[in-house]
Amino acid sequence: MSAIASVAAAIFKHAGKSKRAIIAVAGPPGAGKSTITEKLLDLLPEGSAAVVPMDGFHYDDVVLKAKGLSKRKGAPETFDFDGYTTLLARLRSADRDVAIPIFDRANELSRAAAAIVGQHVKFVLTEGNYLLLDEEPWSRLGPLLDFTIFLDVPREELERRLIQRWLDHGRTPEDGRNWVNTNDLPNVDRVLARRREADLVVSNGGVAD
Repeated sequence: MSAIASVAAAIFKHAGKSKRAIIAVAGPPGAGKSTITEKLLDLLPEGSAAVVPMDGFHYDDVVLKAKGLSKRKGAPETFDFDGYTTLLARLRSADRDVAIPIFDRANELSRAAAAIVGQHVKFVLTEGNYLLLDEEPWSRLGPLLDFTIFLDVPREELERRLIQRWLDHGRTPEDGRNWVNTNDLPNVDRVLARRREADLVVSNGGVAD
């Protein structure tokens, strides 16, 4: 059985006969969260799973500027934590279809009600950097999550992936490396140093998100 198939089997076993299970896929920037969740989506029974990215709750650039956080976009304090937890609570109830926001990376903004999680979806795969962060307010997420997965990737590999990510997005090598050093890597170090224990740790040295 492949590593990703083993993860899917663990999720399926943990959920049992529950009507809905909220599965958190956490890890530092560049760990491969979105790639892994998309692969899990394909492995779980058709129509039984949906992906809900935490990135849909990025503050808009206008808000970040007003808060003086433009240069820290992507840090824990640049997300609408209350909005995210409200959505998770609605999803846990599984009593109706729920609209979710999606972050549009090409335009660097969140699109409200960009997708629907149907009432009969059993597995909600939510992914994000800070789902296991042991800091207020993120440490309050625990009761909303049924099963947690942490993607473990060497820091040097994360740095390499992050630099490549910004090059792929059109930044110059100098600008990309500067952003990684001043913004992305501090977030990486924060996640690695201050994380709660996960139900499952997965080594993911070969897949980037």
